[in-house]
Amino acid sequence: MQRGSDRLSVHRDDEMKHELQGMLKSGHPTRTEEWNDPEPTAEDDPEVMNGPVTPGRGPSSLETLRLELARNLTRGTFPATPREVARALRHGHAPDALVERVQALPHEARYGTVQELAEAVTGTAPGS
Repeated sequence: MQRGSDRLSVHRDDEMKHELQGMLKSGHPTRTEEWNDPEPTAEDDPEVMNGPVTPGRGPSSLETLRLELARNLTRGTFPATPREVARALRHGHAPDALVERVQALPHEARYGTVQELAEAVTGTAPGS
């Protein structure tokens, strides 16, 4: 017999175990009330804060691309050619669309910062 200050009685504890048994075995909620389950995302929902960002998506493509590049690259990557950057992106598990856009850059080019690389990928003029 257990002694101490339990918030629940033995009977309520057994009842709660029985309620959770279906969820533990199935791996998903077994509630019948639909209002209690989380709603899936819709097509027109805004993008998740730290979700994958690919070139050309979103209202400010340069900023989102620069953010995604910075998330997947380190300072030690630069200065680098597009081939070296693509290798580092693959190593960082970046989205394939991002790696493909970097690989499409001229092979003789050399980039010193993430900003320079983002401007080259998006085709925007420096400083704009």
